[in-house]
Amino acid sequence: MAFRGNYEHSGVVIAQALEPCAAIWTTEAFERFTHSFLKDLNPLSQEARRLSRFFNAGSFDGELDSAGRVMVPAPLLGYAGLSKEVVIVGNDDHLELWEPAAWAKYESDLIENVADTVERIVNVNPA
Repeated sequence: MAFRGNYEHSGVVIAQALEPCAAIWTTEAFERFTHSFLKDLNPLSQEARRLSRFFNAGSFDGELDSAGRVMVPAPLLGYAGLSKEVVIVGNDDHLELWEPAAWAKYESDLIENVADTVERIVNVNPA
C-alpha cells in the first residue's frame, strides 16, 4: 500500500527509523517490514537481537484522531530532533517525519549520490 489519496485507518505504529527520523506505518505494514529482515536471521544471533530491540523498543502504537493527526511520543521527538516544524516524506508504505535541516542535508546527499546507488544495485543484481 502506498500513501496516496484518501485512506481511513485509525491504528498506526510510530517508530524510529534507521536515519534520524520518525516513521509512521500502518500496523500491518510495520509487521511486514520488520518480519522481512528478521525472519531469516537466527533469533539467538546478536544481529537479530539488536535489530529486534531497535525497532520494537523504538516503536509505539498510536491512533489517528478525527482530524487525521497522531501524537508523536517524546522519545521519538528526541530521536528525530523534531520540534514545531517537520518535513513529511512519503516513502512507499510509510511516512517519515524529518527535522527540516536534517532532511535538507539528507536530500542533498541523496540527489548527489543516487546514480552511484543505482549502479551498485545493478552491478550486484545484473539482469
